[in-house]
Amino acid sequence: MSRQLNAALANLFLLTFAGLSLPVQAATTEQPVLRLIHTVPLPCVKGGFDLMAADTAGQRLFLAAEDNNTLEVIDLAAGQHVRSVTGLNEPKWVVYRPESQRLYVSNSDGSVRVLDANTFAFIKQFNFPEKSNNLRYDDTTKQLFVGVGKQFGEIGIIDTAHDVIAGKIALTNYPKQFELDGNRIYVNVPKAHHVAVLDRTTMKQMATWPVDANDENVPMGFDRKHQRLFIGCEAGKLIVLDTTNGTAITSLDISAAPDGIYYDAIRQQIYISCGAGSIDVVKQLDADHYEPATRIPTVPGAATSLFIP
Repeated sequence: MSRQLNAALANLFLLTFAGLSLPVQAATTEQPVLRLIHTVPLPCVKGGFDLMAADTAGQRLFLAAEDNNTLEVIDLAAGQHVRSVTGLNEPKWVVYRPESQRLYVSNSDGSVRVLDANTFAFIKQFNFPEKSNNLRYDDTTKQLFVGVGKQFGEIGIIDTAHDVIAGKIALTNYPKQFELDGNRIYVNVPKAHHVAVLDRTTMKQMATWPVDANDENVPMGFDRKHQRLFIGCEAGKLIVLDTTNGTAITSLDISAAPDGIYYDAIRQQIYISCGAGSIDVVKQLDADHYEPATRIPTVPGAATSLFIP
């Protein structure tokens, strides 16, 4: 999902949990799971957003304003916009590294640009052959994984300790969202109608788990404790996969155009931001059983999100 919000709706919505002292089971339509605490107007932003990253210690949010070719900086404590960083090319995804005070921003021209997280000065650029999109960082290996491709697909690997591109893993088509799981990477490949399972040691694809051809599998979330992968499909479906064998455990109807899925291990809930105009909340009863909990209205087109535990 790329054109998330039109110019007339250029606002950032900040939500928090309501009734945190109450058990999760107490959440009803009278006591919502989430409540809106602030709206940040962004009059300088034209067009849609893509993904975000948070500096929790510094209370900052970094927002990829894709159509505006900028990175927007939000003061979360004050609830206001503080800066626009220019010089980007349809920025798609952002990773913030507090230990190095660096920002990694993927761009539609195939670059991943590295910025100083305090001055926002340009530091370095890594170039891939086609659009760079989703980013995932591994704290243990100091590797940044990059979803690459528009006409083809691969996962690029950046060694951030040595500032070099360390390798790539080929895919059958372009990747969307993906998750790291130890030596494995699970990748949504919507045009191939499957989840690709990659081996980080051999740098090869080791398996594919099929997704129905009618479902465009874009967002992905992961419950590491129970080894459950959550796949969102464009038409409005949530699929739960068992990552020990790739079996589909169950599926649920959700709102259309999901673009963000987050698993909340503390509350055992799944938050799904949907372009149809809602955040759908799904309750995990146990590893194999799920039920819709509530649907929180946002605005049509607001599909991207960030969950900050």
